[in-house]
Amino acid sequence: MNCLIAAATPIEIAPLLPELQKGIRQDVEIDVLITGIGLTASTYALQKQISIKRPDLIIQAGVGGCFTEKIALGSVLAIGQDCVADQSVLELKKLKTLFDLQLLPANQFPYKKGWLINPWNGFRRIGLPKVNAISVNEITTDPRRVQQYKKLFSPVIESMEGAALHYVCLMEQVPFLQLRSVSNYIAERNKKKWRLSEAVTQLNKALLQVLQKL
Repeated sequence: MNCLIAAATPIEIAPLLPELQKGIRQDVEIDVLITGIGLTASTYALQKQISIKRPDLIIQAGVGGCFTEKIALGSVLAIGQDCVADQSVLELKKLKTLFDLQLLPANQFPYKKGWLINPWNGFRRIGLPKVNAISVNEITTDPRRVQQYKKLFSPVIESMEGAALHYVCLMEQVPFLQLRSVSNYIAERNKKKWRLSEAVTQLNKALLQVLQKL
């Protein structure tokens, strides 16, 4: 089995790299891909890698912001469905997606009701909470936009790369998993309250456990 670990930045999976050098499992070949930050860079890097060497599973691992303080900082979550939230327009003070504007059919593959849903059958096996996420090109800081996203998408996590993984893998029919560790709460501008180091640590612990359960 070949598994590709994808991350936007090296820091997000740095603790895992020494473990990979030791060898985690003899029956799983693990490659690492640093895609770069954002949807465009991630889409290109993932597509390019798949064309070079098609993996049996892609795991995207990264940190993200959380829309609810009911989930503790450092928590690691599995993303069940994702979408590009700011691929939208604000019309008469109401946020509308491409699907709302009927520019794209909500159930046109790879979308289902406007979402990029992961059909992977291993969620129960890995034992992590499964939640909804949104992906954005601009990190959300405006409280009004936070409320708009909550009303329209009911998301738990926000990232800048997740929807790229879902879109590419659904189109290419490659099994995939998106893992996100909570580094901060959405719209929290005081970075002293962020827990980036803890989030990275917990993300890599969970990632190592997932690899052992494959």
